[in-house]
Amino acid sequence: MKVLALYLPQYHSFPENDEWWGKGYTEWTALKGAKPLYPGHVQKHPRDGYYDLIKDQPETFERQAALAREYGIDGFAVYRYYFTGKQLMEKPMEILLQHPETDLPFCFAWANETWTRAWYDLKEEILIKQEYGGEREWRAHFETELPYFKDRRYIKKDNKPVYIIYRTFDIKCLPEMKEKWDLWAREEGFDGIFWIGGKTAQAEDTRKDLMDGWYYFEPGYTLKHGMSSFRTLSYNASTFLRQTVNGLPFNAGQEKKILERRIPIDWIYEGILSREYGENEYPGLITEWDNTPRRSYKGLIYTGASPDKFRAALKKLKDRFKDDDRWVFLNAWNEWGEGAAAEPSEENGDAYLRAVKEVMRNG
Repeated sequence: MKVLALYLPQYHSFPENDEWWGKGYTEWTALKGAKPLYPGHVQKHPRDGYYDLIKDQPETFERQAALAREYGIDGFAVYRYYFTGKQLMEKPMEILLQHPETDLPFCFAWANETWTRAWYDLKEEILIKQEYGGEREWRAHFETELPYFKDRRYIKKDNKPVYIIYRTFDIKCLPEMKEKWDLWAREEGFDGIFWIGGKTAQAEDTRKDLMDGWYYFEPGYTLKHGMSSFRTLSYNASTFLRQTVNGLPFNAGQEKKILERRIPIDWIYEGILSREYGENEYPGLITEWDNTPRRSYKGLIYTGASPDKFRAALKKLKDRFKDDDRWVFLNAWNEWGEGAAAEPSEENGDAYLRAVKEVMRNG
């Protein structure tokens, strides 16, 4: 069993973010402005500072690669933001490609969502639309990824570059696109692409045989599809009650409102650990979750998280799959705006990474 950590490359400014969110906006902007929402609420911050994935290179990738090696993270699944010929946040990986001496195993996870102003509860306002086109567009996309597939550090399975797609159900033409990509990959000396689809909080893809594997994107999958009816009812009822209180006339215009969504992290771990996984299904796991830097009081916090609970959950997965060629997808290495970061924090130090090391190296 190996651990792949999802990796967000958003920690640098780029023109589209400047236009949509303000000059110089990055994920750090939301984190720096986040405030505690109740007594005892702690907003986590990176121990190693607010790095820039363009300006602070290659030192940042070197440091992160060294941490991953030291603590037993086998690689990063780096988010890709490709929109029919236009790519966002591509610069950090271009820098990595230019520095082959940086020993950082990686693969790509295509985050194929339309971008909206969802962080500000304006989901109807589209910033950039996700479309898929036809063979010409598929070829252009493939050519964008090909130099990385050829890199020695790119993660492969059976001589197939691993390519992850977050929302397969959105891509009606995916069977045809896959066929072309597999053909083009074979022409480049590979044995095709190793395709992994996401099992997420959204609709499930009914084309079960479409992909070589499926990974569980946690905590969203378990929250929406993996809890008992009683727990789901309890969560929805408590959320509705808090939303109602926030909407009362005496709360109108008030800055200090109550957090609307909270749920015990134990419920998520129990869902993950009790699930039956097929041979081609890969479990997901989280350290913590707190997306209030992005969503403020409309955010969601999984309460009761700790390195000890995380270690116990990872140990159970390892014991279960100890003789299995399987990945666990950790959400995430550095999703600081969602409070989901295994990367060392000022508050926890390297406790979550030490938990990974203790389980994966020592059993």
